[in-house]
Amino acid sequence: MTARVEPAQGVVEPRRVDLVIPVYNEAHVLEGSVQTVRAFLTERLKPHRWRIVVADNASTDATLAVAQRLAEAYPDEVGYIHLDEKGRGRALKAAWSSSDADVLSYMDVDLSTDLQAYPELVQHIINGYDVAIGSRQMRSSQTTRSAKREAISRTYNLMIKLSHFSGISDAQCGFKAISPAAARVLLPLIENNEWFFDTELLLLAEKRGFRIREIPVTWVEDPDTRVNVVKTAMEDIRGLARLRFRPPR
Repeated sequence: MTARVEPAQGVVEPRRVDLVIPVYNEAHVLEGSVQTVRAFLTERLKPHRWRIVVADNASTDATLAVAQRLAEAYPDEVGYIHLDEKGRGRALKAAWSSSDADVLSYMDVDLSTDLQAYPELVQHIINGYDVAIGSRQMRSSQTTRSAKREAISRTYNLMIKLSHFSGISDAQCGFKAISPAAARVLLPLIENNEWFFDTELLLLAEKRGFRIREIPVTWVEDPDTRVNVVKTAMEDIRGLARLRFRPPR
């Protein structure tokens, strides 16, 4: 397990940071989101060297073309990968596994999580945490979403706590970072390639003693969300049962 090392006072060693944005049929918002993230990282992630990686998982619209155009326009700042199979977890596995960055991270393309928390997320990995995650359930977090989505989220996170004796407060917030060392151990163990990927990653990390840091975030629900709540809920329940009764070796 990685030991925590605090940076020396006044000294910040530049690191390489990969920020993956997994996408499926997001051509209508992708360029705007990437430009917003580019502007933020240029201003706020100094002195680190960063790269945005668009991970297109089997989009059927113009998402790949948009990603290619952005990579051509900003070759030092934007890259992309394309997968022929759909799945957010599959896209993250591919992007993180092929990265040589010092900090691996991802956020959702809708930018529902306020970017202001991103430098802190990265810094916790630099300081020695294995995984850092945004949590909408912390007391100082500010969350704006429908009562239905709030109830579903709280119920799901309660299920995780009760079924796995977990201390994680918010498993599904699309705002996470991980160290390369932790990724090398955990990614091969994760069976789910879709939405349960996040929960499986965190539960496996927790069970293996990796150090997880949660940080409060400001989060606003995207009314154009593509998440099928019922389908995702069933996937999550099956995943929790699998990990509970058939844990990986």
